[in-house]
Amino acid sequence: MRLLFVGDVFGKPGRRAVKELLPALKRERGVDFVIANGENCAAGAGITPDTAQELFAAGVDAITGGNHIWDKEEAIALIERDQRVVRPVNFPPGAPGRGFGVFTTGAGERLAVVSVLGRIFMTPYDCPFRAMESVLEKLGSSTRVIFVDVHAEATSEKMALAWYLDGRVSAIVGTHTHVQTADERIFPRGTAYLTDAGMTGPHDSVIGVRKELALRRLMQQMPVRYQPADADLRLHGILIEVDAGSGRATSVERIGLRLA
Repeated sequence: MRLLFVGDVFGKPGRRAVKELLPALKRERGVDFVIANGENCAAGAGITPDTAQELFAAGVDAITGGNHIWDKEEAIALIERDQRVVRPVNFPPGAPGRGFGVFTTGAGERLAVVSVLGRIFMTPYDCPFRAMESVLEKLGSSTRVIFVDVHAEATSEKMALAWYLDGRVSAIVGTHTHVQTADERIFPRGTAYLTDAGMTGPHDSVIGVRKELALRRLMQQMPVRYQPADADLRLHGILIEVDAGSGRATSVERIGLRLA
């Protein structure tokens, strides 16, 4: 099974990059299932039904979230009704929607997609380690292939979670920092790993935001309404091949495409 994960889709420019680059990438690389982090796909903060539908229409099969998942009010109804959108599993009990979903590829193979938040340098939600234990207990042996998007600030926390879950999930890929790292690997017991998949959107920017706005905020320490930049559009992500029978990853490759 070939899984493609698309790093944080940032605003309209990110959605454009997905629409124009993803279809050919899927065909050329024989991708069976596409997951994208969509917590920033609506104007750079949050998600809406319309922006989610754009990603699905472009070929995305499941969308994961993060700390900005509720930034748009419309997200609540979307996440409650559309099981293809999973919000972080370690939000407190009673949060709308679900933190993981079980899907089926076009070839009839099952996989689970999980979204989980880190706590270091972020709002201290429920423990991601214990939350993942709960997910694995609920999944049982129903699916061997399990993909985890860990939306976190600290490299150490992402890597610790990967060591903790090595051999029990197929892949752990980090999001949130919008900068693709170069540490892709397969852990000893078969879990694929990358600290951060990067950002899909405008790279002539400060992690997606117009440079002049980010500089004004940092230099003047005054409130600034961030807006997505619009130049140098790229799709960043990771391609992972998994043995569907064992759930072990067999190959991992960073993806970086630029829109001409």
